[in-house]
Amino acid sequence: MERLNRSMLPALQVAHGRMPTRTRVVQFGEGGFLRAFVDAMIDAANEKAGMDAGVAVVQPIPRGLVEELRAQDGLYTLILRGRAGGQDVNDARVITCVRACVDPYADFDAFLALARDPDVRFVVSNTTEAGIVYTGKDALDDRPQASFPGKLTRLLYERFTAFGGAQDKGLVLLPVELIDDNGARLKACVEQTAAQWGLGEAFSRWLEEACVFTSTLVDRIVTGYPRQEAQALCAGLGYEDRLLDAAEPFGQWVIEGPAWLEDELPLRRAGQDVRFTQDVRPYKLRKVRMLNGAHTATALIGYLAGLDTVGECMADAAARRYVERALYEEIMPTLDLPRDELEAFAAAILERFQNPYNRHELLSIALNSQSKLRARVLPTIRAYWTRRGELPRVLTFSVGAFLAFYCGADGAAPGVRADGTAYAPVDDADVLAFFEGLRGLSPLETARAALSNAALWGEDLTAWPGLADAAAQALSDIRTLGARRALDAIAG
Repeated sequence: MERLNRSMLPALQVAHGRMPTRTRVVQFGEGGFLRAFVDAMIDAANEKAGMDAGVAVVQPIPRGLVEELRAQDGLYTLILRGRAGGQDVNDARVITCVRACVDPYADFDAFLALARDPDVRFVVSNTTEAGIVYTGKDALDDRPQASFPGKLTRLLYERFTAFGGAQDKGLVLLPVELIDDNGARLKACVEQTAAQWGLGEAFSRWLEEACVFTSTLVDRIVTGYPRQEAQALCAGLGYEDRLLDAAEPFGQWVIEGPAWLEDELPLRRAGQDVRFTQDVRPYKLRKVRMLNGAHTATALIGYLAGLDTVGECMADAAARRYVERALYEEIMPTLDLPRDELEAFAAAILERFQNPYNRHELLSIALNSQSKLRARVLPTIRAYWTRRGELPRVLTFSVGAFLAFYCGADGAAPGVRADGTAYAPVDDADVLAFFEGLRGLSPLETARAALSNAALWGEDLTAWPGLADAAAQALSDIRTLGARRALDAIAG
C-alpha cells in the first residue's frame, strides 16, 4: 500500500483542503493534539475563509515526528468520531496545511530562516505544561537553545534584527499549553531570557509594542494514533498513513486578545468554534465547573453504583439524570456567561460523555479526587449557596459520595464496592492516611472530621451551614441503601 503523499491528492476519495502557498504559522510541536486541533482549524480556514496559511512545524525536543511528517509531505489523516449536534459523526479528512517540517537540532539555520520570512505572522505552541518555564540555562549562541522559551526568544530576536525592528513584523503568540495565563507566562519567560542575554531596550519595546502574547483555552479530547485500528482504517482509506490522528468532533478554542485578531485569524468565518474575548477567565471557569465538575461529581458515585465508564453513566437513566441536574440546575446558575452559551456547552458535554470512541474510565477520573473536589465542586457549592441561600442537592451529595469512596461505602470494608469489586483510592499519601483514620466512624463523625480539616480544604468546611450534615446524610444513604439505590433516589 502506498504511503500518503502529495502526488496522491488529486485521486483521493478522502476529503482534503487546499494546499497553502505561503507560510503564516510557526508551530512548536508536532504531536497529536496540535495536529487534531490547531492545524485542523487552520486547514478549514484555508478552504472556507481564504486564509492561505501554511504551517511550519518545529520539533521542540531532540526526538519527535518531523521526519515522519516530512516523509508524508506534511500530510496526515484526521478522523473525528463521536456525536455532534445530535448526529453521529465519523469523518476522515486529509490535513494539508503543514507546508514545512523543521528540526532545529538537525538544521538550525532552517529554523532561523523562519524568522526572516515576511509572511510569518503567528506562533503556536504546545510544549506541555513544563514547557513554559524560564531555566536561565540557554545562551544566545546555542544551536538550538534547550528550552522552548529560549528557542522562541532566539526566533523573535532574529526577526527583530532581520526587519530592523519594524512594527508590522511583530508576531502573534498563541500558546495552547494547559496552564493558567499561558500567554502572560510565556511573555514573562521571553522577557527574562532577553534580559539575561542583554538584547537591549529596543528589542524589549518591540516585544511590547509589535508582538501580542495571547492567553488561550483549548478543549478537545484527542485520542491520537489509533494503533489497534490503524491497519483496518488504512485499508478503508486506500493508503498507508503512519500519522493517523483521531479525536472527538467537539473542539473549542478561546483566545484572549485584541479585537482585530478575529479578522486576521478567520477561524470563526470558517465555521470553527472559536471565541475571541478580552478575558478568558469566565470560559476557564465554565470548563472547570461544568465539564470537570460534572466528571468529579459523578465518577465516585457512578463507580460505587457499579458503573465503570462515563459512557456507561450516560446509558444509565439515573446517572444521566444526576449529571443533567448537576449541570443545568446547580452549576449553570453559578456562572455569568449568557444562558444560551451555557446551555450549548452543557448539551455538548452530554454528547461528549456519550462518545463510544472515548472509553473514559471512572477510576481514572477518580485519581486525586480530594484536590479535584476542592477545585472543581466546592467553589460551585459555595457560589450556589451565596446566590440561592441553600445547598445544591446533587453536588452536596457528591461530597458524601467522596467520603464513601475514601472511607468505605459500607463503613467496614473500604475499597470494595457493592458488586464485590475491589478498588484502591489513589491520592497523595498524607491524604490517604488521613481518611484511613476515619474508617469505622459514623457518617456524621466522618463528615465532621473530614470537612473540618482545613489543611485539606483551605478552610474549615463545617462552618458552611448544613454542609457537614448533608454530606453525612448522603454517606448514610449510600451505606444503608447501597450506592445504586442512593443514586436512584438522589437522581429523582
